[in-house]
Amino acid sequence: MTESDVDEFVRKAEEIYANRLRAILEPEHVDEFVVIEPESGDYLLGKTLNEATRSARRNHPDRLTHAAALHLGVMIR
Repeated sequence: MTESDVDEFVRKAEEIYANRLRAILEPEHVDEFVVIEPESGDYLLGKTLNEATRSARRNHPDRLTHAAALHLGVMIR
């Protein structure tokens, strides 16, 4: 994956979060992590980053979902 591919991957995930998920997740999932799979728009939650990325890998083993993990309210890169 090239640097521009990574940038596009992250941009898509951030867009999904900002436009679709923020208003839904932030009120009820403070201090949790969300992992977004940008191609499908799927997301998974976890109390820890490790929990969220493990769920993402189980659900999307062929994809780089863990690269777009957000602590609700704070971006983690």
